[in-house]
Amino acid sequence: MAKHVGIKLPEDLVSLLKKGETLGVLATFSEKGLPNTTPIQCVYPKGLESILISIHKDHVGYHNMVWQKKVMICFLDEGNIAYSILGRAGVVRAPSLVHPLMNIVRIDIIDIKSDRSVLARVESGVRWSYTSWDAEQLTKALMDELKELAETL
Repeated sequence: MAKHVGIKLPEDLVSLLKKGETLGVLATFSEKGLPNTTPIQCVYPKGLESILISIHKDHVGYHNMVWQKKVMICFLDEGNIAYSILGRAGVVRAPSLVHPLMNIVRIDIIDIKSDRSVLARVESGVRWSYTSWDAEQLTKALMDELKELAETL
């Protein structure tokens, strides 16, 4: 059952995003109205009213974001984290200082709802691992860039 949360990130979600261990699902729509979902692991809160993400410049989700601006991100994780965030996207760094194919996008929060079920609890979220040592190093560097930008933007 969805419940309106407001326009500020709940503390449990902020704590989770700062750990850099969760995966969100970014939802966008193309100019033709076709839906697209994208898993996003480089996510960091910028205060309580914005989220920074790193995304490949050639990804369909990125192109949809640039065209349409409105996005939705869903987070499910342990501790019954179940949030959907409606936001407005804007590119803040292209390319990333870490990798020329990655861009940094700020998503300003329009609305947040809690999508916790009355019948079930989220006990464990999506578990993921790095595909290689290089992927791990790139992800860590991108997360460091997001953290730095969260402080200076």
